[in-house]
Amino acid sequence: MQPISRFPANIAANITCVFTDIDDTITTDGRLPAKAYAALEALSEAGIQVAPITGRPAGWCDMIARMWPVAGVVGENGAFYFAYDAPDRKMRRVYHAGEQLRQQNRQKLAVIKARILEEVKGSAVSADQAYREADLAIDFCEDVPALGQQDIARIQAIFEEEGAVAKVSSIHVNGWFGDYDKLSMTRRFARDRLGLDMDLEREKIVFCGDSPNDSPMFAFFPYACGVANVRDFAGQMQANPAFIAPSLGGDGFVEIAEMLLRAR
Repeated sequence: MQPISRFPANIAANITCVFTDIDDTITTDGRLPAKAYAALEALSEAGIQVAPITGRPAGWCDMIARMWPVAGVVGENGAFYFAYDAPDRKMRRVYHAGEQLRQQNRQKLAVIKARILEEVKGSAVSADQAYREADLAIDFCEDVPALGQQDIARIQAIFEEEGAVAKVSSIHVNGWFGDYDKLSMTRRFARDRLGLDMDLEREKIVFCGDSPNDSPMFAFFPYACGVANVRDFAGQMQANPAFIAPSLGGDGFVEIAEMLLRAR
């Protein structure tokens, strides 16, 4: 991981799209700083398409797609994308799986939930679970005393033993059934809503993230950037970002945004 001061100026000047994680990437200590939100708006006003790519739930994503200065949002680690069509005053919702299959998967996830809560003491269902449509989020530090790495690994293992996919974020272990991740739905969103072929235009896109569930994005985008707290997961990620900001969370995101805006 190189410092963002070494980000190639000619590449930065031609970036057309910024995809970004939310938790601990544009937020700091669970809050969205005004300057981080302003950076999203500044990028959008400069003609750079912006979209959060998050593990957060459908309920949050509906609000984000409507109210933030973004082109859309990919949620629940790739289960769907939402994009608000302002001229038509209509929310476009595209899911990886249909409602019937999502309902079947929720029943299987309920079994896993009971097992995790029984076997991993101190874990809890995420407070935002009521607003989720496709996955189960187990909290290991957001609203509970932080669990150790062994407990976090055990939560992930239980999901996998039950045949689910499981990814670790900075606050949750998210589990789901289905062959999707952040990257697969982002590719679909980019094609449908932005008219981008990511395979051909990946050098014009920056992804910003901070944790292991961002690894598919770090691996795909050659100019992916991490905020400084990505170092907390050193050795735990399948791929690292190419560049890293000097500051944590929202401050780091602002540094990345300012670097891109200066280049333009």
